[in-house]
Amino acid sequence: MRVLLVSTYELGHQPLHVASPAAALEAEGHEVRTLDISVQEWDPPLIDWAEGVAFSVPMHTATRLALKGAEAVKAARPDLSVSFYGLYAQTGAGSSLVDHVMAGEYEPGLIDWANGQSRRILGEVVPPQGHNYTQNGQSSGRSGVALGRQPFRLPVRSGLPPLEKYAHLATDGTERRVGYVEASHGCAHRCRHCPVPVVYDGRTRRVPVDVVLDDIAQLVAMGAEHVTIGDPDFLNRWAHSMQVVEELHARFPNLTYDVTTKVEHILKHQDLLADLARTGCIFVVSAFEILNDVVLGYLDKGHTAGEAARAIELLRVHGIEPRPSWLPFMPWTSVEDVVDIVEFIAEHDLVGNVDPVQLTIRLLIPPGSLMLDVPEIAPYLGDYDPAALSYAWRAEDPRCEDLQKILTRIVENGQAEGSSDAEIFCDVRDAARSAAGLSSADRSEILERSDSLKPRLTEPWFCCAEPTDVQLSSLGR
Repeated sequence: MRVLLVSTYELGHQPLHVASPAAALEAEGHEVRTLDISVQEWDPPLIDWAEGVAFSVPMHTATRLALKGAEAVKAARPDLSVSFYGLYAQTGAGSSLVDHVMAGEYEPGLIDWANGQSRRILGEVVPPQGHNYTQNGQSSGRSGVALGRQPFRLPVRSGLPPLEKYAHLATDGTERRVGYVEASHGCAHRCRHCPVPVVYDGRTRRVPVDVVLDDIAQLVAMGAEHVTIGDPDFLNRWAHSMQVVEELHARFPNLTYDVTTKVEHILKHQDLLADLARTGCIFVVSAFEILNDVVLGYLDKGHTAGEAARAIELLRVHGIEPRPSWLPFMPWTSVEDVVDIVEFIAEHDLVGNVDPVQLTIRLLIPPGSLMLDVPEIAPYLGDYDPAALSYAWRAEDPRCEDLQKILTRIVENGQAEGSSDAEIFCDVRDAARSAAGLSSADRSEILERSDSLKPRLTEPWFCCAEPTDVQLSSLGR
């Protein structure tokens, strides 16, 4: 069968979640072509070529874009089967545009879908494919989710655009090409605002060390000088993870990398930080979210604001820069909470560590979200918006509704005008302080600091943010 795998967005990385299923499908004898509309034009001849189209949907933005892509596919070829696979696949299950969904360890389900379509093409009678899937005797009991252990193959990256097309590492005044791998799937934690526990329910799955290292080797051969190890939480399976980076460093001693882990794990595994630094880790992404301990409890984050500050100290002792992610706007957020965030960033010299878009992000509540089980959200929760793929909600502090829109405009306009992140931060800080009835803060110290030396990726976005108008228009180019 001729299968077209489409990536719409993977945070500026060359899409692993196209390369990995390509390997699985090709091993089963299917012919695979790929398209990444984050860096390539929408290609109607590829739709004509395909006998089935599968969209990778690892995050909210990707899913919104994939639904537009599915609409374009069905408009051109109404009978062509469309599959959604990845963390957000179930979110697309309610759409008439989507014929098949598979979340979790999705590759066996994709193979079953492709095999079924192939038999139909040959004229065989194939029973309709449902969305319930059991693998190795393990079933989540939920539609379209597979969590069984599966064989892992070396991802096929040969059909993807070169690394030059994707996000780079900016550090020391230079930019370096970046590869993306994963050493594990799922997460052992159940943070209520996160989409991962909705699918994995506290489970994790390891990718074999040799597969990860061989994939890194082919990325290095493609020119990668830095690797993002994009596990939802790198220290969930810390022994496995440390084996990966020890072998990475042994084989590629000049290669740097970054990982993502919880504040809770930074504190719990602080004895591992020296080894992370020694093997090439230069920054750690960690979800701080907010500095209000009551709200952190609603999210079940497992840390306090004071522990977030301690995590920064621990990382910097070893020369590892923290890159905190934020979720400033939630039903319970006050304007004063937003002020606390920007003042924390200024106090801890994090202006160069935080992409300005982080200060505008509003909580998304997709179908199945664990946030729906939080009793305290009930007074603020509205109806489900199928276009936004999220439940509506209102803020307890009405000032926050206006402030979120103001900060979004400041960030978008500042980036369009070519302002530095430091300049944008100062404007955001002033707007937040003004909303709280405070005077503007002195910006001279912030602007005098050089944030260009802080290591960062050149893609200023976030997995749980809504897509921009530019992204939503990408299928119309």
